[in-house]
Amino acid sequence: MTSHSIEISPKSGQPLVLNWTAVAFFSTVHAVALLAPWFFSWSALGVAIFLHWLLGSIGICLGYHRLLTHRSFQLPRGLEYAIAIIGVLALQGGPIFWVAGHRMHHAYTEDIDKDPYSAKRGFWWSHVLWLLYDRPEFFNYDIYKKSAPDLDKQPFYRWLNRYFLLLQLPLGVLLYLLGGWSFVIYGVFVRSVLVWHSTWFINSATHITGYRIFNTQDNSGNLWWAAIITYGEGWHNNHHAHPNVAKAGLKWWQIDTTWWAIFILKKLGLAKKVVMPAID
Repeated sequence: MTSHSIEISPKSGQPLVLNWTAVAFFSTVHAVALLAPWFFSWSALGVAIFLHWLLGSIGICLGYHRLLTHRSFQLPRGLEYAIAIIGVLALQGGPIFWVAGHRMHHAYTEDIDKDPYSAKRGFWWSHVLWLLYDRPEFFNYDIYKKSAPDLDKQPFYRWLNRYFLLLQLPLGVLLYLLGGWSFVIYGVFVRSVLVWHSTWFINSATHITGYRIFNTQDNSGNLWWAAIITYGEGWHNNHHAHPNVAKAGLKWWQIDTTWWAIFILKKLGLAKKVVMPAID
C-alpha cells in the first residue's frame, strides 16, 4: 500500500501520512449512498430518518457523548451497555476510541496538535480530514486508551471497541430481511453519511461560527441549525462552558431533544445523578 505525506501542522512541522484504507472506506460508503435515488421508497426513507435519530441522538449524543465521555448522568449497567451498542451501530468508531478522542478535544480544545479535530487547522480538517491521516496518538489503541481508562478496564467496552465494525453486519441483514436492498441502502449507507456529517458539523462549524453566551477559552459557538440536526449538540458554546452538564440547551428556546430523552429516563427512575446547570 502506498502512502502520501503532507506537512499540515505549522506548529510541529511533522509530516502526516494519508491512510488510504480510511480514504477508501469513507469514499465507498459515500458512493453507495449516492445510489439512493434508484432504491427510493417512503418506507426506506422512514428507516433512514428513524435510525438517524436512534443512532445519532440516543447512540452518539446521549450514549457516547453525554453518558460515556462526560458522565453527566448514570444509568443501570445493562441499560448503559445497550445504549453503547446503539452508539457502536452509528459507525463512528468503538466507544473507547470515540470517548478518548473527545476527552482529548476538551482537554486541549483547538490546540493544533493535541486536539484531534482542531478547528484551527481549518474547516475541512476538523470536519473530516482528521479521520484520514494516521496519527498514532489518536488512532493507536495502546496510546488513546489512556484517555478513557474507565472504559478500557471493562472487557465489554474493549470487545465493542475491537469489533464495532462487524456489528453493522447483523444490522444490515435485519434491514435486508425487513425491506430488501432499499432498506440496506437507506438504513446503513444513507444513514451513516447523514449521521457522520451531522456529528462532524459540531467539530467544524460550531468552532468557526455561531453566537456565544459564555466567554470560553475557545471559539465554540451556539448554532441553531447544527442543534436541529444533532438533537441539541449544536448549543456548543453552552457545552464547552459546562461540559459535564446533561443538557446542552440552557435557554427555554434552545431545543435539545437529547436532553428530553435523558429527562424521560430520569422521570422513570433510570437516570441517576443527573448533572444540571447551576444557572437553570
